[in-house]
Amino acid sequence: MTIQKGSCHCGKVQFEIHAEIRDFRRCDCSICKRKGAVMCTASEDEFKLVAGENHLGMYQWNTKTARHYFCTSCGIYTHHWRRSRPEFGYNIGCIEGFDVRGLPDVTFFNGAAMSVVSEE
Repeated sequence: MTIQKGSCHCGKVQFEIHAEIRDFRRCDCSICKRKGAVMCTASEDEFKLVAGENHLGMYQWNTKTARHYFCTSCGIYTHHWRRSRPEFGYNIGCIEGFDVRGLPDVTFFNGAAMSVVSEE
């Protein structure tokens, strides 16, 4: 089995992906377009947080279904739990040894078209 190792910039948050890298995508929802990260997919059993749970911050908005995680020390966005499907998205830029200059085709996800809760 292939194990991909990932971390935030300062190394306090570390994770592993127990699968091949797959499903390169970017989302155009209001938070993702600001992050600008290219995300890949891992099922719940393929994603393992190895270290740094106490250094993780979480941001939620709108329906509060998706959970966006970042390191509270260096600020790097590492992963999220998706609203659209019950699985993880992880920041490919956090994976050790992955050369982002050679990114394959990236699928754009239309997150902006998902329903939102009105801010009444």
